[in-house]
Amino acid sequence: MPIASLANDNKDPRHSSQRSYGSISSPYTPGLHQEIPKSTYLNEKIPIPDTKPGRFSFRKLWAFTGPGFLMSIAFLDPGNIESDLQAGAAAGFKLLWVLFWATVLGLLCQRLAARLGVVTGKDLAEICHLYYPKVPRVLLWLVMEIAIIGSDMQEVIGTAIAFSLLSARRIPLWGGVLITIVDSLSFLFLDNYGLRKLEAFFGFLITIMALTFGYEYVVVKPDQGALLKGLFLPSCSGCGQPELLQAVGIVGAIIMPHNIYLHSALVKSREIDRSRRQEVREANMYFLIEASIALFVSFLINLFVMAVFGQAFYQHTNQTVHDICANGSLSSYTSFLKDNQTVTADIYQGGVILGCFFGPVVLYIWAVGILAAGQSSTMTGTYAGQFVMEGFLKLRWSRFARVLFTRSCAILPTIMVAIFRDIQDLSGLNDLLNVLQSLLLPFAVFPILTFTSMPAIMQEFTNGLICKIITFLIMGLVCTINAYFIISYLEGLPHPGYYGLVALLAVVYLALFFYLMWTCCVAHGAAALMHSSHQHFLYGLPQEEHEGSPTSSDPSPRGQGRAEEGGGVPPA
Repeated sequence: MPIASLANDNKDPRHSSQRSYGSISSPYTPGLHQEIPKSTYLNEKIPIPDTKPGRFSFRKLWAFTGPGFLMSIAFLDPGNIESDLQAGAAAGFKLLWVLFWATVLGLLCQRLAARLGVVTGKDLAEICHLYYPKVPRVLLWLVMEIAIIGSDMQEVIGTAIAFSLLSARRIPLWGGVLITIVDSLSFLFLDNYGLRKLEAFFGFLITIMALTFGYEYVVVKPDQGALLKGLFLPSCSGCGQPELLQAVGIVGAIIMPHNIYLHSALVKSREIDRSRRQEVREANMYFLIEASIALFVSFLINLFVMAVFGQAFYQHTNQTVHDICANGSLSSYTSFLKDNQTVTADIYQGGVILGCFFGPVVLYIWAVGILAAGQSSTMTGTYAGQFVMEGFLKLRWSRFARVLFTRSCAILPTIMVAIFRDIQDLSGLNDLLNVLQSLLLPFAVFPILTFTSMPAIMQEFTNGLICKIITFLIMGLVCTINAYFIISYLEGLPHPGYYGLVALLAVVYLALFFYLMWTCCVAHGAAALMHSSHQHFLYGLPQEEHEGSPTSSDPSPRGQGRAEEGGGVPPA
């Protein structure tokens, strides 16, 4: 099979002949202004070298390398690291196959996001602005802002814990939280040096994580036979509810909703002539290869963490850990219960236990890895926030204002927990944020599946049948996980009065969920469900709107706004 075919499904665009309706991919007209994206702070465009058509080129792959590694940071944030270590401590190597397939599912979602950005020249938030009415559009924006703030809170938690470990608890947790204000400013400073240098810095942080967690893997020396068995044999003998909870936690932590919006925007940083089909096909192929490499690296890092804790702490009791730590040099770091319950670890205690078992050096190396994981998510969260705000609302903020807004929303609740509670509550907040990301995932998967399945938008690059089936299965898996999480947390609500608030949030959540599911069905050809106000989900936007014609059938400001936003790939 030619390598180019791996990234593309060549299909007949069934609806592209309907000239009364177009898409954001408007026909090419000589002299007509083709869109130069004014948006989202990616003013620097990386040129793609010319090579012989039809041949794979490492020079081209290097030019396309960057967006996938920025995207992969979301697979390595402190929430993922904590999910990995808890799964290893609770189930040993039995859930490694869940980690593997969750990463594969994440790659499939990111592939759709990259293809959308490459083919249309617009990111997912911009296309949502074009297609969804005002109320669903604003709700989607709010949902993504919550996801971004939640991710930033995990960065704050990870950084605070890392500073506490590195300073032997001399820096209190609340002090570590406040230090994260400084790393926000350092990001703004770094960003002035250009896109490629920023991408290189992300690569540096990923390298630090690979080296630190890889060092832990070498020191602990996991059983390779048992590891390979857990990785490739999908089973979990003897598993109960704790192991099931860890399994669904892995899936919920791996796939981040705002990451799909982010990746669809990052691919716009490469110079692609969208009037040439071959360049679009090549871009899809190279971005898929790059994303696959990036997520393979992130998978190895997550594997290192889960294998280390699966080998060293599986079936250890609190009493065993207490006896070892109490007699060592790290007894002042934390206290452990003295009972025969299986030990439960978080990012903080996990590092301390590693230090107790394998020496203080291992503790400090662990802390450096956590610090790198925390720092990296600051930058991806800021970019995602910019793209989402600009795409949905057409509201442009400076990077400083964006960082200040996101970090302020993240720091306030985190520092309250750090001051008035303890480290276990801070780690528990991390677990809750993983659940939140899983709950919000449908609001990214439904839109990306909707728009990448519309021939009016994607033309010959629309999703194939197998891709649609797999994505729907992902959606079903996510919904099942969310239902499990909700039932588990409802049982633990401290007061019946909370049920009223939960019911109110559930009404808004389900209303938006079913609206997105309905429009997705319409986009997949369910004409019987179509309402006249949403026929563009089946046929595309009216041609006048995306060409900027003054005779647009929509005289409202909404229609005028759409008329200014056309562009994309001209039909062949």
